[in-house]
Amino acid sequence: MKRTPCEYVLWNLLPSVRHEIAISMINDFGLNQKEAAAKLGITPAAVCMYLSEKRGRSNIKDETILKEIKKSAENIIKDENIDLIKETCRLCKIIKSKGLFPFFNLKNLDRAGDLLLCKY
Repeated sequence: MKRTPCEYVLWNLLPSVRHEIAISMINDFGLNQKEAAAKLGITPAAVCMYLSEKRGRSNIKDETILKEIKKSAENIIKDENIDLIKETCRLCKIIKSKGLFPFFNLKNLDRAGDLLLCKY
């Protein structure tokens, strides 16, 4: 059975994005693991796994995407009411638009250019 676009993103892209956001929160903005975990709504153990690359080994090399991830980290830190789903979807759309993730191609897009099954 084929994976849905969101399933593919969940298992492959989301861990890489969370990895980069956690690293940015800690290295660029001085949060500790517990603070980063609280902002991301995950456990400190999950942040530790991202930092040690036991989870979400990042393959993101594009400087534009990395800048957007840093912007997201800053937005998440500054805004207590930020919608993490929308912020994650914003990054996903940017990555999709640059064609940097192998699953994102025309056969998986609707007429508006959004991933099928993705409501954001």
